[in-house]
Amino acid sequence: MTDAAFAYGLGIGTHNSKGEWLEVYFPRPLLNPSPALAEALAGCDNQSALDGGALTALKDKLGAAGEAAEAALVGQLADSQSPVVAVLLSGDTAPTSVPEAYLKLHLLSHRLVKPHGTVLDGMFGILPNVAWTSEGAVAVDELPARQLAARLRGETLEVSCVDKFPKMTNYVVPTGVRIAHTARVRLGAYLGEGTTIMHEGFVNFNAGTEGPGMIEGRISAGVSVGAGSDLGGGCSTMGTLSGGGNVIISVGKECLLGANAGIGIPLGDRCTVEAGLYLTAGTKVLMLDADGKVVETAKARDLAGKSDLLFRRNSTNGAVECLTNRSAIELNHELHAHN
Repeated sequence: MTDAAFAYGLGIGTHNSKGEWLEVYFPRPLLNPSPALAEALAGCDNQSALDGGALTALKDKLGAAGEAAEAALVGQLADSQSPVVAVLLSGDTAPTSVPEAYLKLHLLSHRLVKPHGTVLDGMFGILPNVAWTSEGAVAVDELPARQLAARLRGETLEVSCVDKFPKMTNYVVPTGVRIAHTARVRLGAYLGEGTTIMHEGFVNFNAGTEGPGMIEGRISAGVSVGAGSDLGGGCSTMGTLSGGGNVIISVGKECLLGANAGIGIPLGDRCTVEAGLYLTAGTKVLMLDADGKVVETAKARDLAGKSDLLFRRNSTNGAVECLTNRSAIELNHELHAHN
């Protein structure tokens, strides 16, 4: 019997005119599928589209293995005119194909793994740049012909964006969340129960919120936000793709980033960053005692991960100051209700 695998998904997607994958939708990805399911998928190459015979054989194998739900899904997709692929990841290794990369993005958005909970090394180079249109995914070099064809039918092909990542809600809509502008949340985002993403909020792939929380700022790639934290309008978190290096930026529980604030260091719990203040690792910070006197000078990196801190800018001399923040930020429960 084959050992349990890391993940499995049966997906339906889109090819370009050369038969190359542009994207794949996995309606029901599985984490740690059973050894019986892994055995049924032995020899799966995670790349080739399955023809009718292969789908019939897969359905029979899954049925014999006692995987009735997965066998039924194969039956549903067997009549599709779009290409179907079965992906079995025996271990959590870097993705090597578009279907493997999309399965891992689905695992994140389905809350099966948390940010940094699966290996995504090299994924950005694997994913093709795609025109996301009212007719689905279109290869960028094939877009002009598709636009002309639409015009000849008296229609306009709407192009919502050109990107490697689609918007999450075209693939996954997690329970218990509000998203005011769906184009600002990429597939691969992790949104915990009770999360609200306002119109200017943005969540990248391999990033997200534990929930509940109110996000009106930017959660960059690799950044996690703890339960009960609010990101004010226009604020920003520095991701590993934006100069953060190997430091994983995170926001702890019950934190507040004011409007237009920003962080380049991880925050502990119950921290506040004043509106308009951007903290980078090298920012000089004056540590204040209870009487407001300077007792120490530090770099912001020295305060990384520490809890109960309030960062502010002195309105007289512009110096960045830090003092203990004893008043934890509490969410407005009515504002964050999702029922």
